Amino acid sequence: MNYLVGIDIGKNNHFFCVMDKDTGELLVDPVSFSNNKEGFDFLINKLKPFSKNSILIGMEDTGHYHFALLKFLLSNAFTVALINPKTTDFTRKMQGGITKNDKLDTLTICDVLDTPERKKQYRITKVNSFDFYEQKQLTRHHHNLKEELNVYTNRLQKCIDIVFPEFNRLFKSKYGTVYMNLLKTFGSAEDIANTDIRTIRKCFDINGRGKRIALTPEQLKECAKSSIGISSTAEIIQIKHLVNQIELINKQIAETDKKIEEFSVKNNSPILSIPGISHFSGTSILAELGDISNYKKPSQIIKFAGVAPLHYESSQFTAQHTSITKKGSKYLRKTLYQIILPVINHNPIFKQYYELKISQGKGHRCAQGHCVRKLLRIIYHLLSTNQKFDPALLR
Repeated sequence: MNYLVGIDIGKNNHFFCVMDKDTGELLVDPVSFSNNKEGFDFLINKLKPFSKNSILIGMEDTGHYHFALLKFLLSNAFTVALINPKTTDFTRKMQGGITKNDKLDTLTICDVLDTPERKKQYRITKVNSFDFYEQKQLTRHHHNLKEELNVYTNRLQKCIDIVFPEFNRLFKSKYGTVYMNLLKTFGSAEDIANTDIRTIRKCFDINGRGKRIALTPEQLKECAKSSIGISSTAEIIQIKHLVNQIELINKQIAETDKKIEEFSVKNNSPILSIPGISHFSGTSILAELGDISNYKKPSQIIKFAGVAPLHYESSQFTAQHTSITKKGSKYLRKTLYQIILPVINHNPIFKQYYELKISQGKGHRCAQGHCVRKLLRIIYHLLSTNQKFDPALLR
């Protein structure tokens, strides 16, 4: 690439400049353009004197304001590089910059683009990356919904402990249909104790193939009569509202997961051949990593996931026990730690590797970290070669 185009992204307006890669001369001084079709056409006209094959366009991968421009440029066959905002900030500070503004940032982005291939601090994006974008948004939405669900279920348990502390002991598992029906209908031990038995039976009347619970309406009523729970109007209202919110979130998770599975089937990725990786976890890993060709070696995706062990060395001191870096994608890291136990339990090779680390004096979490890094190395190999997982090759 002979020409570098640095674009600083804004909400309503963007700035760009064009620099000669060889001489560092500014061929187009930093200028703004609107974040609309007219502004995009203005940018294209400014770039017409240069061949598309000779231009490398760079912009920060931050927020969501760059999506429309990115798709527009890719659709017009330009080569676009995305840059971590921390990289441009570090570059600015390394150059002694104490001023940050949109015009200067376009130059800083060009400086980031003007790095040797071995040290390049950007990744080239492609049109099909928008498929990964959709999948990333869905899998992250799933994670966020699960976190919301956890918040609401914790609040629900607090309310139950006040109005009917014996309630959970009556059920082998929480949040089943009868469990939720009772909470939604009555909300407290006092209401159940003072209700006609026929009304209680209606909550036990469910359609479906699920296994029926051993608890009977009569047993529930007797337990409610002797409950030490406090009848609180505020808690009862909260319980009914929380049950409705939990049921809504569960429906949203089911809808999201259905679409994720459709993407997963379409991807037909070889990492699904690893026992313990589901449609959701596989799609989450693929979406967070993006195009595998952007990584030259497995250590780069280990670093991107933030699961590389932190190395600290100063003078004659070298830290022996350090945590993982926790840099990069927190969603990728979360998915990896969620699936690593199923992967260990379903793969004798991983189980053996985990037990080896435990025998070496590593703690449970540390041994998990070793297995996560091993899993990422395998994922990198499968994606790079488009091979299916074969445990025999790990021996």
